[in-house]
Formats: sequence, structure tokens, C-alpha cells
Amino acid sequence: MQSISRRMMVLGLGATGLAGCVGGGGRGPVAGATADTAPRAVANPAFDAWVAAYRTRAAARGIPANVISEAMGMAGYLPDVIEKDRNQTEFTRTLEDYLAIAAKPERVAMGQDKLRQYGSVLARIEARYGVEPHVVAAVWGLESFFGTRRGVVPVVSALATLAYDGRRGEFFESQLTAALKIIANGDVSARAMTGSWAGAMGHTQFIPTSYLAFAVDFTGDGKRDIWSDDPTDSLASTAAYLQKSGWQRGLPWGAEVRLPAGFDPGHLGRGKGKSAAEWSALGVTAVSGGPVPAGGSIIAPKGVGGPAFLLTQNFNVILRYNNAENYAIGVGHLSDRLLGRPGVQADWGPDKTGLTMADRQALQQALTRAGYDTGGTDGVMGAKTKAAIAAYQQAAGLPVTGEPSLELLRRLR
Repeated sequence: MQSISRRMMVLGLGATGLAGCVGGGGRGPVAGATADTAPRAVANPAFDAWVAAYRTRAAARGIPANVISEAMGMAGYLPDVIEKDRNQTEFTRTLEDYLAIAAKPERVAMGQDKLRQYGSVLARIEARYGVEPHVVAAVWGLESFFGTRRGVVPVVSALATLAYDGRRGEFFESQLTAALKIIANGDVSARAMTGSWAGAMGHTQFIPTSYLAFAVDFTGDGKRDIWSDDPTDSLASTAAYLQKSGWQRGLPWGAEVRLPAGFDPGHLGRGKGKSAAEWSALGVTAVSGGPVPAGGSIIAPKGVGGPAFLLTQNFNVILRYNNAENYAIGVGHLSDRLLGRPGVQADWGPDKTGLTMADRQALQQALTRAGYDTGGTDGVMGAKTKAAIAAYQQAAGLPVTGEPSLELLRRLR
């Protein structure tokens, strides 16, 4: 299944919400519109020997000799790629933090601009594939911050490096062979085939096997071009992926719902779906107070007293694009915000440190006022905030933990 392969490709990155998780694409959500730097290749005789042996295998798989010569002749060993593969973040963000990143004001504002800018293109894509513009745009926004973070790593070199390394050698060699097939088809040259460190490409971060299965030439120029500044083929390819995965036009991905007092938590969980009428009979309503919009299952990440989400069949389709629950809810939530709908209405309550979102934002604001850069005041305790906390603790003669706390907040106020 394409989505499983894609998630394996960069397991853990989607959970951080800061780098990328990659079947269609699947990094999301990248942090913002900042420049990437391509890694530098270094000499490695053992890698060169692996490339020489791979050339024979590629030829046996039907890759034309000129493509092998061109692409593998430029392949270089990228130690930075190995380092990233070895040091993927293992922790997972809470859904509250994930949604704060996914629907940060900068992303929502840019997404609404993109919906206006590409409105006619997205309308034509919807007419052909039946996937609504705000949904396609939400995937685009999470995967590459609307094309501003498509990746600048040479894909052939990255995949060859990872295949040679061997930790997931078979998988990455299959992606490398698929990349050479893309080049052989004439969609892109080896030199222009760039992407993330793990080989995900374009505006919506397709891995090579997913590209071969789902990418489309919507512009009609004879190429399925997901690499250029024009996002048309990428957006259409994403819609084609979702359509082929079973997307139902007009069905919401889900919605925040309100659970009644005394609600039995035994009804919660994916796989425990009910019709809209059955949920209504149990006292469940939309967060606005109206009836639930569709049938599906309900999850409540912090229990019955916290936010609860109805998840429909279209949510399961998004999971085919990236098999991570937070990612799929993030796409749905961002798609709603792009339409001007409100954020999560229920109170998430305090986190494991005892801090609420408002507390965490206040802590970042206080650190910033004190001269310690937290990289923003979104309430998400990321690497910059923890570094700022550590710097403050060191300067104040406190034990250096880099961790937020109520005591630290009281001290800074």
C-alpha cells in the first residue's frame, strides 16, 4: 500500500510537525517558508562500488542504458542524508500542538491567498477528480508550505545513499529504480529531480513509486511536472491520488463534536463507527449545537471532557495519503480553517507539565521579553523554545533542563 511505504520512508518526521513525514507525499506540516540548503556529496569508494553493482541491477529491470549512465553518473554519497535518517525525532507531538502548527496563522493566511490565486485551476481539478479545492490546498500547505519548501536535495543521490546504507536498503532501492523510470519517461531530468532528504518530491511530496502510480499531466504539456514553480500538476496529482483512494465529494473529513454529560467512553475509537442518527440518539451534536454532519467514528484524545472529533470515510482516505492520525486530522482541520471556519472550540486543558496553551504562550512571551528568542509565541514547546529556556536557566543559575514548568512561568512573570 502506497501510504504505508510513504510513512516508513521518514517515520517520525510527521510527528514532529517541523520537518517532513513521507503514499502520495506526506511530510507535513513543515514549519514555514524558509530556504533549504542542498547537502554536499563526499568521496566514498564503497558507495561507488555499490553504484557500479546497482547499474547492473537497474539494467536488468529495464532502465535504459543512457538513463543509468546519466543519473548514476551524477549520484554522490550524501552523509547528511544518513545523519538525518539516523536521527529522526522519536517523540510525537500532542494533537493540540500538531494542530497549532498545521493551522498557524501564517499558513492559513497564505493558504487563503493560494485558494484565490489558483481558484480556477482548483475548480477544474475538482471537476475532474471530485476533490474539493480547500482539501487539496490543505495537503499542499502541510507538505511544502504551499510550494515554498519543496526540497533541494538531489533525489537520485539521496535514494542511492540510503539504499547503499542498507538500513532500509530494499525499500530505498525500489524508490531509486522508480526514480530512474520517471527520468526515462521524460518527466524530469536527473539533475532537476530534487526533493526532500528521503526522496519525496514536489509541491505535495510524492515518493517515486507513488508518483508512478498517481501523478497526472493536468496541464497537457506531455510531462507530469511536480517540480516546477507551477503547482498545477502537483495539485491535480494529489486529487487523483485521493480520488483513487476512495474520496467522496461532498462528505466532510470529519468535524469537532460535543459529547453529552455522562457519555460512555466505550463508544469512542476508530473502528466503532455509527450513523449520524445513532450518534444523535446518544446525545452527540456538532460543536455548534446542530446535528452531527455524517456518520463515522469518534475519537477524544484527552478523554470525554476534552475535544472530540467525528471521523468519516474521507478521513480514512487522507490516511491513505499519510498513515498518521495527527496528519489526517491536521489536513482536515487546515482545510476547514482555509474556509474561514473556527479552530478547535473545546478546551484542551493542561499538558503533562501542568501548562495550558495560554500558559505556554505566556511563557514564550516572557522569555522573548527577557531577550531569549523562542522563535514565536504559538504555545508549541519546540526546539527553539527549549533552547531559550535552557539559556535563561543557565543565566539565572538554575538547573538547566530546557523544559517548561509552572514554576518557570511564575518566575518570569
